[in-house]
Amino acid sequence: MREIVFDTETTGLSFSGGDRLVEIGCIEMVNRVETGRSFHLYFNPERAMPVEAFRIHGLSDVFLSDKPRFHEKVDELLEFLGDSRLVAHNASFDFGFLNGELGKIGREIISLDRMIDTVAMARQRHPGAKHSLDALCTRYGIDRSHRVLHGALLDAQLLSQVYIELTGGRQIGLTLVSEVEEKIEISVIDTDPRAAQPRPMRVFEPSAEELARHAGFVATLKNPLWGAEASG
Repeated sequence: MREIVFDTETTGLSFSGGDRLVEIGCIEMVNRVETGRSFHLYFNPERAMPVEAFRIHGLSDVFLSDKPRFHEKVDELLEFLGDSRLVAHNASFDFGFLNGELGKIGREIISLDRMIDTVAMARQRHPGAKHSLDALCTRYGIDRSHRVLHGALLDAQLLSQVYIELTGGRQIGLTLVSEVEEKIEISVIDTDPRAAQPRPMRVFEPSAEELARHAGFVATLKNPLWGAEASG
C-alpha cells in the first residue's frame, strides 16, 4: 500500500483570498514504511510574502523570486503523487491550496476520498489533548530539535513518524516480522525431504570384527591405567 505524507507552506491562510502555495514536501511510504523517496519544491507565488507568513517559514520574496511557477512543475508533482492516498496534518488546509493551484491552471483536482487527516486521527485517539505536530512529536518522543522554522519537507518527515505512531506502525512491524519467521519455519518443515522417510534406527552393538580389533589394540598397551588400579 503506497501512501504519500505531505505538507505545504503558503503565503497565508486563504487561497480564495489571494494566498498561494510556495512550498511542498512529500515523503513516500509503502506499507507504513518510508522508502527513502521524497519530492520537494519551492514555488514563486507571483505575489509579495506577508510578514506574518515569513515569520513562520522564513521564505522571503528574494529567495522565491527565481523559483519555478506551480504550472511549470505540476506534471512532476502529479507523477510523484500518482493515485496514492495522501496524508497531511489538518489535511483540508493542504488539500485546499493544492487543489486551488490545480484548478487555477485548469488541471483536474485531487479527490478528497484520497485524503487522510492526521489531526482527525489524533483527536479520536487522544481526545482533549493538544493535536499540533509539535505536541504529537513530544507525545511520541520524536526528535524535533532541528525544527526552528516550519518547512514542508521537514514537517512531512516528522509527520510520517507521527502517522506511524497513530496507526500503531511499530507494533505492526513487529507482527510482520513474526509472521515472516513463522512462514519460513513452516516452509522448511514442509519441504524437508527427510520428513517423509524417517531414518532407520541405528544399531550401536559392535560386531565380532570390531571386538577383535579392539582386543588386539588393548594387548599392545604397556602399563595401562586400569592395570595399575587393579594391582593396587
